[in-house]
Amino acid sequence: MTSLPHLTYVAAEQKSAEVTDWAARVGWLVGLALFVALIYWLMREGWKWRGTLQGDLPELLVAPDEPGEAKLTMSGRYHGSTTAGQWLDRIVAHGLGTRSRVELTLTDAGLDVVRPGAADFYVPLEALREARLDKGIAGKVLSEGGLLVVTWEHGGKLLDSGFRSDRAAEHNEWVRTLNQMINKTTETEGAR
Repeated sequence: MTSLPHLTYVAAEQKSAEVTDWAARVGWLVGLALFVALIYWLMREGWKWRGTLQGDLPELLVAPDEPGEAKLTMSGRYHGSTTAGQWLDRIVAHGLGTRSRVELTLTDAGLDVVRPGAADFYVPLEALREARLDKGIAGKVLSEGGLLVVTWEHGGKLLDSGFRSDRAAEHNEWVRTLNQMINKTTETEGAR
């Protein structure tokens, strides 16, 4: 009977496996979900606040009924608009910050930007300031020269709008044609 105290000692040292504390796990998951929801809500509020700050930007123009014959057309992506020269300062007012597919048409009267699922807009030739190739705009970075950036004036504010053609080889022709048209307009206005 000497083994009885030994068995009691062994039984006292043995411990059963820990049981999963489901309440703590569920609590952590709910806390994490609430944290993620808070972050998304704050991002949304920031986006809306940016739109409020840019509320002084007038409504976008629509294309005239007779814009004239198309000089160039392009299908591709619209990557957003920013304050000119500040490639990260996205303009969100009037839907200018919404990325989308785009159909661009350049005529003698200006640039028609048709965006399925987003607000279309029109830039008259007199408002166009410059066209160039760049590598990034509003959080979208591409290869060098992979983005057609058009600078234009709207409501006394210079804006850069970024476009990427489905056929990137078209970009050079767009830059050349736009800049020729802009220079002609500037020379004509200077002669008055």
